[in-house]
Amino acid sequence: MARLVLVGLPGVGKTTLARALGAHWECAYLDTDELIGLEVGVPAAQYLRDAGEASFRAKELGALRVALESDAIVATGAGIVTTSDARELIEHQFTLWLDCDDATLIERVSEGERPLLGDDHRGAISDLRARREAWYRSCARQRVDASGPIDDVLRRVLEATSSIAS
Repeated sequence: MARLVLVGLPGVGKTTLARALGAHWECAYLDTDELIGLEVGVPAAQYLRDAGEASFRAKELGALRVALESDAIVATGAGIVTTSDARELIEHQFTLWLDCDDATLIERVSEGERPLLGDDHRGAISDLRARREAWYRSCARQRVDASGPIDDVLRRVLEATSSIAS
């Protein structure tokens, strides 16, 4: 069983935080997008763009199952909560919902490839929040503010996870 699962919108810092927590707890971290990339031989964003969202979500569910079998921190893709099977798996884990204001997310996603955001990052983030917020809330034990420097976010997450620390 995974030590911790991180969910949240694009740009919230799930992978960055998983890496920092792994270093702090001296354990592995896994990113479901990276696992997909290893399986299909291209970056997850490219696979999503080329194969379509339905095929991507199927691969993502498989990657989630693999990741949850490990003693690691699991950083999920932002859309993991869109499928009921994935939500059911995540609900049985110690899951945190990382969140911050839309302006911060928009700034953070300005770099990198985000196929589902298109050209209108502001509109896309707002739309994703509206569609996914209830799912994040239902899957996670609590919401953690992911704004500010990584050290501040790490401190907040360590406080939220004090009962499961290694």
